[in-house]
Amino acid sequence: MLGVLLPMALSLVAVAPSSVAAETMESALAKAYQGNPQLNAQRVIVRQNDEGVSQALSGYRPTISATASTGKQYTNITESFPPIPGVPGPFATGFAFSDKGYTNPWSVGVSGQQTLFNGQRNANTVRKAESQVSAARETLRMMEESVLLAAATAYMDMSRDSANLEVQQTNIRVLQRTLKDTNNRFSAGQVTTTDVAQAEAQLAAGEASLHAAESALMTTRANYRRLIGVEPANLAPASPVDRLSPTTLNAAIAVGSAENPSVTAALYGVDVAQLEVKIAEGALWPTLALQGSVQQQAYSNILTPNLFLGTASVNLTVPIYQGGAEYSAIRLNKENVGQQRLNVDQVRDQTRANVVQAWGQLQAAKAQIEAAHRQNDAAERALEGVRNEAQAGQRTTLDVLNAEQALVNARVSLIVAQHDRVVASFSLLSAVGRLSARELRLSVAIYDPMVHYQQVRDAWIGLRTPDGR
Repeated sequence: MLGVLLPMALSLVAVAPSSVAAETMESALAKAYQGNPQLNAQRVIVRQNDEGVSQALSGYRPTISATASTGKQYTNITESFPPIPGVPGPFATGFAFSDKGYTNPWSVGVSGQQTLFNGQRNANTVRKAESQVSAARETLRMMEESVLLAAATAYMDMSRDSANLEVQQTNIRVLQRTLKDTNNRFSAGQVTTTDVAQAEAQLAAGEASLHAAESALMTTRANYRRLIGVEPANLAPASPVDRLSPTTLNAAIAVGSAENPSVTAALYGVDVAQLEVKIAEGALWPTLALQGSVQQQAYSNILTPNLFLGTASVNLTVPIYQGGAEYSAIRLNKENVGQQRLNVDQVRDQTRANVVQAWGQLQAAKAQIEAAHRQNDAAERALEGVRNEAQAGQRTTLDVLNAEQALVNARVSLIVAQHDRVVASFSLLSAVGRLSARELRLSVAIYDPMVHYQQVRDAWIGLRTPDGR
């Protein structure tokens, strides 16, 4: 009976009604790519960084403001004019003038300012924001790889645990049949109570393994739902993705060092740090700005019923000494550049280690599958031989039970090896930086961060986001 386990182990499919359309690895990854909350949240972070470029570009644009005021004012004026010799009339002797009363003054005005030069701080701030956007996109690639790898692992976990549950269920049926045959032989006086107890013990152990397999499958099912967004049903066999990975270890290391998003994100971090130095250095440069304003006033005092003012000026500000804070900021940012460069070296070393580890796991998984097939063939032959020898009285019931358990273990080992083989191929693809919906050719609309970037980059006004919020 255990011979029926081999096709089941090779298929690695989940238990589901046959009427449900088969779920493939590709369709499951497409669902995770579209609906995973963690991945969608990272896309929002990229869109937030896009707004940083728009904010940086605002430094090139003028600032305009309007003012208005009104109120009630009481004025009491006394003016005295000294004598002016040689001038006839009251001016010769001098006179005094006084007036008082209430007025309702009001004023409206518009002022604006345009920066003409500020030590290239605007240009460097824009470049810094663009580098931060690029770094955010690489972080999005990292999240995409992480989610797709987790989804692929969950898919294979579900297949593995479903197949393992079927193995354990079949094992229980075999052990029940063995116990029944042992009881019949005991009734015929061919075996002792010891043989019956051994069969009962093996059945109890099988039941414990069955319950453990049921618990593991329940946990795996919940994890599958969390990552992919739907309940698993009728999972089709999955294939490795070796065709997308480099064919040699040295090539894999080279590709990982150049294309892994962790490395490229760290390189953009260096660019951001260098631009922060330039922005800090801009504080030492003069600032040139054009300012203008117009203002209409009425009854600013009791003697002036109407007043219009218009001004235009070019202001130059030259920093001489500001307490030394600007010099400290420059030194700090230079230290940050050195830190970011060291971070790139660290990330490259970690990426290389991850590639080597994934490569080793893939090679080991390939060898384990070959060994597991040989183990299954040998265990099947051994069980058949032990059963024949037991019928001839040359083997005990315990020998049969041990042979049956050895075959079950071989089946489980094959299931695990097939699971590890596929997962290892996805892990290697992730380590070299090529695990993406585009590379896998998933049937899904590829998210393009450039669309939102172009929508908001040059937006001068507007409260709504491009999606209408």
